Amino acid sequence: MEVFTLTNKNGMTARITNYGGRIVSLLVPDRNGKLQDVVLGFDKMEDYLRENHLTDFGAAIGRYANRLGDGKITVAGKTYQLPQNNGRHCLHGGPTGWQYQLFEVERHTANTLILTLVSPDGDNNFPGEVRVRLTYTVTEDNQLDIRYSATTDAPTVINMTNHSYFNLNGDGSTTILNHLLMIDADQYTPIDDSYLPIGNKASVSGTPFDFRKAKAVGKEIGADDEQLRNGNGYDHNWVLNTHGDVNRPCARLESPTTGIAMEVFTTEPGMQVYTGNFLDGSLRGKKGIAYQQRSAICLETQKYPNSPNNNWPESNAFLTPGEDYFSRTIFGFSTC
Repeated sequence: MEVFTLTNKNGMTARITNYGGRIVSLLVPDRNGKLQDVVLGFDKMEDYLRENHLTDFGAAIGRYANRLGDGKITVAGKTYQLPQNNGRHCLHGGPTGWQYQLFEVERHTANTLILTLVSPDGDNNFPGEVRVRLTYTVTEDNQLDIRYSATTDAPTVINMTNHSYFNLNGDGSTTILNHLLMIDADQYTPIDDSYLPIGNKASVSGTPFDFRKAKAVGKEIGADDEQLRNGNGYDHNWVLNTHGDVNRPCARLESPTTGIAMEVFTTEPGMQVYTGNFLDGSLRGKKGIAYQQRSAICLETQKYPNSPNNNWPESNAFLTPGEDYFSRTIFGFSTC
């Protein structure tokens, strides 16, 4: 288990470990030029091992990010029972998902890290041997560019994402309720009280889920709304209007405190927004800070949750031999 540093001429610095492909720190300049660490995590690597059953701070999630209903998938006509590690559902690939695996280091330069993993057939009961490559690049224009690729020797499903907990205040003792958030999405996928999409899409218009114009994350998070009650806050997938165009920002997050702004670009059709609803002060992270509820926000670009069990053509999560899985997400930083 090692930690690798990527940096650029502006001082932007990403530190990434091959344990789960986790981003353990991300330093970006604020409006005064001071570097701020904008992701939650731990100061010591052993804390990631000890707390891995509680958090996926900064991790590369796989084989299937988010939830699969009742832990079941049907691939090539065969039904597979997966681990049910989140109530009755399979979450983030099961209890030993890729975020808990040790990746091999293929290449490390001043600004790029390439990690690889071989996931055997039957890994958490998923079919097919999958070979994965993760590429992290810190660019000279202050972007963190993450590329995921994979192949399989048998039909399977795959859905990868990064699970960084962002706080652009650079201070995990504060909440992200003051952050301004924009999401380019007209629809989202409603959930039941087990956090699983119920299978339809709903308009964001006239609801607390309308972020088409930037507003504070905390503005309506406490509204009397069934969906917010089901998610204990925001823990939902937005149907992105960008349709996989990596040149268009699908979201923008901004801290009035530091002036740091982050734009998100992705090839994926959806983005799960999670507002740290289950952080409760029991975890002590960097500098000994007890991470409280709403002290971070996750912007997880991905296929829609439970896609293999729903008819969403734009969110196809199946992978067959001879096909190449590819996904790309960029977190771009600036100041305002």
